[in-house]
Amino acid sequence: MAKIHVTTTLNGVETEFLARPEQTLLAVLRDELHLTGTKEGCGSGDCGACSVEVDGRVTCSCLMLAAEAEGRSITTIEGVAQGGELHPVQRHFLEEAALQCGFCTPGFIVAAKNLLERNSNPTEEQIRFWLAGNLCRCTGYDKIVRAVQAAAAEMRGES
Repeated sequence: MAKIHVTTTLNGVETEFLARPEQTLLAVLRDELHLTGTKEGCGSGDCGACSVEVDGRVTCSCLMLAAEAEGRSITTIEGVAQGGELHPVQRHFLEEAALQCGFCTPGFIVAAKNLLERNSNPTEEQIRFWLAGNLCRCTGYDKIVRAVQAAAAEMRGES
């Protein structure tokens, strides 16, 4: 079967790739574009490890066909840090020890960044609700929530 030509903006850069009709965005990111930060946890949209932003919305890349990326803007974990500087969410995940094995961390960071772009002062309940689509089997969520709260405070200029 013929491959589909896709043009997208990926992490701020216009990018073109070829994809098989059944190929997921996750598979193209990892296997064709070598952006391996996005992880496959479940393959069914239940764990959030493969979360990316598509046109500013958190999306499970395991559920999206690569061909659907045509003309869209996509941000992966590799695009979160800007100009060699970690994003405050990334930095506070490290400072708060909000990770252990790190497998789920890219999805949590993409989702948390997206939340803070929409709500600069979320409550703990709002953070937990927003991150409910991301599962961690190692840590427990308290440190993750504290990292997001600390990043929010920094981004508001309160740190």
